[in-house]
Order: sequence, then structure tokens, then C-alpha cells
Amino acid sequence: MNPALTAAAAGFGTGLSLIVAIGAQNAFVLRQGARRDAVLAVVGICALSDALLITLGVGGVGAVVVAWPGALRAVGLIGGAFLLCYGALAARRVLRPGTGLRAEGEATGSRRRAVLTCLALTWLNPHVYLDTVFLLGSLAADRGALRWTFGLGAAVASLCWFAALGFGARLLGRFLARPAAWRVLDGLVAATMITLGVTLAAGS
Repeated sequence: MNPALTAAAAGFGTGLSLIVAIGAQNAFVLRQGARRDAVLAVVGICALSDALLITLGVGGVGAVVVAWPGALRAVGLIGGAFLLCYGALAARRVLRPGTGLRAEGEATGSRRRAVLTCLALTWLNPHVYLDTVFLLGSLAADRGALRWTFGLGAAVASLCWFAALGFGARLLGRFLARPAAWRVLDGLVAATMITLGVTLAAGS
């Protein structure tokens, strides 16, 4: 097999394995996609942010990131507090269905709020720096001259995943037509956000 194709495929597989796990960012993208609210903007932010972080990692910034543990701790505390607040809001929607989304999935949120929330969930998570910048950067370095091809594969994986998650959530329209389904989704979001928030704050 062509070495460049092999490196790109390895980058794609590695990148996908790092972002597929349910996390705060994925839960948010799923919810925005299900309610058809600022989906293109949210998917674009996630994919472009990952591409930028991957570029930094492949370019050798990963070593700098891990050399500043104080900065990562600060990001962890801020990110943990943010996730706890967002999780509390999601839990409130579970307990008060009347404040949740309309079942037909009509977009009722603010695009600006969705964009700012997406940026916070992406950039206030210290794990994204360790995984995307340091880990991917280290793996890419092992590819030598093909490290950028490896990074490109990882960036494409990120784009494919977030596009599938955001726009594919619309296929759940019939299921989400029931108000109880939104409570389940918000319960998943709340549990994910609160768990990650406590983990980040405790580990900082």
C-alpha cells in the first residue's frame, strides 16, 4: 500500500478513536443536531478547532503544552465549573419538561449562545490539548516525513465524525417527537457534563 495512504488511514483511525467516545462536546453537538439549531456553525467550529489543534500538535507544540502544568490546571478548573453549570441546566430541563425543547425540533435557541457554548466546550477542556495536541502530535512525529499526512487523516476523521453526529441527529426526528425522549437526551447530557465537570475540577 502507498506509504502516504497508509499514514493518512492511520491518522484517520487514530483521530476517530479519540473523538468517538461520548463526551461533553459530542453530547452538545448531538443535542444541537437533534433540535436543528446552528448545526452548521457548531459542526464547523468543532472540526476547525480540531484541525487547528492537530496542526499545532504535528508542528511540535505538544511538548510546550505538557511543559506548563499550571496552565492546564487553570483550564481544568474553569472548564470543570463551566461543565457543572451546563450540566445543571440540562438537569433542570429533565425535572421541568416545560422548559425543554419543543418536540417537533424547531430551532428556538440563540446562534450566538450556541457558538459561544461550543467554543467553551472545545477550548476549556484540558483533555483536548493532551489528546489532540500532545498524543496525536507524538504519534504523527513517528511518521517522520509523512507526519502531516497523518495529521490530515486525523483532521478528516474529525470533520466526518462531527458532520455525521450533527446532521445525522435529524434522523432521530420521529423518536424525538415525544417529549419523554428529550428528557432522556437531556438526562444523558446532564450526566455527561456533570461527571466530566467533577472529573476535571477534581483532577486540576
